[in-house]
This record gives sequence, C-alpha cells and structure tokens, in this order.
Amino acid sequence: MAKTERHIYASPETIFGVLSDADSYGYWVVGSKEIRSADSDWPAPGSRFHHTVGFGPFEVKDHTVCEHMDSPWVLELRARARPLGTAKVRLELEPEDAGTRVRMYEDAGDLLTSLVFNPITHLLVRGRNEESLCRLAELAERKRN
Repeated sequence: MAKTERHIYASPETIFGVLSDADSYGYWVVGSKEIRSADSDWPAPGSRFHHTVGFGPFEVKDHTVCEHMDSPWVLELRARARPLGTAKVRLELEPEDAGTRVRMYEDAGDLLTSLVFNPITHLLVRGRNEESLCRLAELAERKRN
C-alpha cells in the first residue's frame, strides 16, 4: 500500500468541500485529464464521476465510485482506469495545528492490479500522490481565503 500525507492549511470541512467537487479531480489528481460527467449526489456512497486519464496521446476513459464517506473525515474511492487497473483510495482528514493532516492510502483494487502493485510501484504511486496532495492543498488553501 502506498501511503502519502501532508499538512494542509485549511479545515477538514474546506478540504472535504474540494473533495466533494467532482470537477476538481481533473486538476488535483495527477494523471487525470478531464472529468466528463458526475452524479449530482457526488460523493454519496455509490455515486460516481466519469474521467479521462492518461499522459500525452494515451487516454483511458473510465470512472471513479465512492465506496464510503464520513464527511468531513473519510472518503474511500475505487478509481478505475481499465485496462491499466483499479485502485482503492482512502483519504483521511484529521485536524492538526492550524489546519488538517491529510493521509492518502492507495492500493490495488482488483486481483489483476495487485499482480503489478509491488514496492517499486508503491514508490511511483507515492510520488504521484505527493504531487496530487500539493495540488489539493493549493485548491483548499485558496478556497479558505
């Protein structure tokens, strides 16, 4: 499992507000190119948004579904980018100092993906997620002001 964390100078409610805006994932999730559509009740459990992911000319269209939500503390997602794989993502928000400690966990979401999720893959995912949390911080801290 790849674990990444960051202190963000915004309240859990403000950060969860960003996470509740499906369109924001097109910016803060590294590798996401666009959000094509989203259920109106996002991020209610079972709701989803449809995205395009990829780099350069290579694109995959798929979706992410909310599996569990406890606003403003926890959001669990299953992100699909088939045939590349499926990821389980858990975001935990905990008040800390003048802001929030955000922990992001990512692991394989299916058997096929688990075959390629190894210590090297975890390092790459952690690096991508560090940048993603930087972008999430940018959005949340801007919204706070």
